[in-house]
Amino acid sequence: MITLSSFFHLLHLAGRIPLPTLKSSEPIKANQSSTGNKMQPTRRSMAAQKRRKSTAVAILNATDDIEDFSKSETLAIRSSLLRWYDENSRDLPWRTPAAGAGSLLTPVKVDEEQRAYVVWVSEVMLQQTRVPTVMGYFNRWMEKWPTIRDLSSASLEVEVNEMWAGLGYYRRARFLLEGAKSIVDEGKFPRSASELLCVKGIGDYTAGAIASIAFNEVVPVVDGNVVRVITRLRAISANPKEAGTVKLIWKLTRQLVDPSRPGDFNQALMELGATLCSSTNPACSKCPVSDHCQAFLLSKKSQKLKVTDYPTKRPENGLLAGLWEFPSVIMDEGSMNQCMRRKEIDKYLKKSFKLDVGENCKVMLRQDVGEYVHVFSHIRLQMYVELLVLTLKEGLTQLNSDEDRSEITWKCVDGSSIRKMGLSSGVRKVYNMTQDFKEQRVFQKPRKVPRKRR
Repeated sequence: MITLSSFFHLLHLAGRIPLPTLKSSEPIKANQSSTGNKMQPTRRSMAAQKRRKSTAVAILNATDDIEDFSKSETLAIRSSLLRWYDENSRDLPWRTPAAGAGSLLTPVKVDEEQRAYVVWVSEVMLQQTRVPTVMGYFNRWMEKWPTIRDLSSASLEVEVNEMWAGLGYYRRARFLLEGAKSIVDEGKFPRSASELLCVKGIGDYTAGAIASIAFNEVVPVVDGNVVRVITRLRAISANPKEAGTVKLIWKLTRQLVDPSRPGDFNQALMELGATLCSSTNPACSKCPVSDHCQAFLLSKKSQKLKVTDYPTKRPENGLLAGLWEFPSVIMDEGSMNQCMRRKEIDKYLKKSFKLDVGENCKVMLRQDVGEYVHVFSHIRLQMYVELLVLTLKEGLTQLNSDEDRSEITWKCVDGSSIRKMGLSSGVRKVYNMTQDFKEQRVFQKPRKVPRKRR
């Protein structure tokens, strides 16, 4: 059993105390009586419900406040990154102009379509496999099928799958073969990202890579390495796998692509993520764009924040560790009454946030918002949500002064900032419940009737 009390807009980074993702079970509405009788909906409450629906949609968009790259930032990042790439790029077989273009005895001039084939094969191989492993497979593949026309004549089971063995995800090899056959039948290689998307097996990433590297089209390329670089440059704490965040990352990457060297820039961005801007041990001191990295600047201002906090991810410990959540405590089933819940959350606030009710803060509002049951895997959680509004005797400076002594990572955010936080869907639901509850209180608040003058 778990009881959760929310001190509005005070969040901490989940770790030892897990909070489940809530996907089912409706919360008990605030306008239900304790006996279970439902109040009849009024025009006012129905209007409130419509507003709450639109509010919930807005809250789920966690990327609205992320700013675009300014013109000066864009120019500086392009220049610095391309200069670094020219000096430090790895020597990879698919990057050499003559990759797969015949042998030393029978050299073949490399044209754009040949370059596109080389990029296509390498990118498909790299999707699920590390570079050192791919290099051997790539060289053997290009030796056997140096051109797309050679590949189109191959058989799937006897040749292609045998060559692909060990790379896994055999569907990728099948799509390569089927795509090669269709391109050869058409008589020309698609040159734009939009045209490449019509080839079976080619998605946004591969289309952008081929179009920019081989045909010099100014389009972005976003893989896991690019996601890591962009989320750190802009300190994006929203879930990088959510649709809204994915759309934002593509938009920001598109802003940065160098119009004169789009292919080199995309490779430079991926190269940066694969080498210096690694997931666990980034070499920020060597990074060519660290001056423009918001995650790096934030980490220098506070020891609580690290560059590796971006993109948002879950550490190894805890059920949903690594995501922001409201202060919560876990209690056993025998202590589920309101009095015990409030005592436990008071102790938790005092220990973790140095908030001592009655001493350095005053309760302005404290009410139960609702409860619901969440079942996942073999775990059943009874969730209790409470809205707690406090005023601090010394204001927010009181919280900030104690931050370094806290045993957990936490932050205090306003209503607009909370929308771009990396929150689980369960915490989002808790937040929406609280917003609904507050809105209902406004509409249900009795209106004062002015007294008649005598």
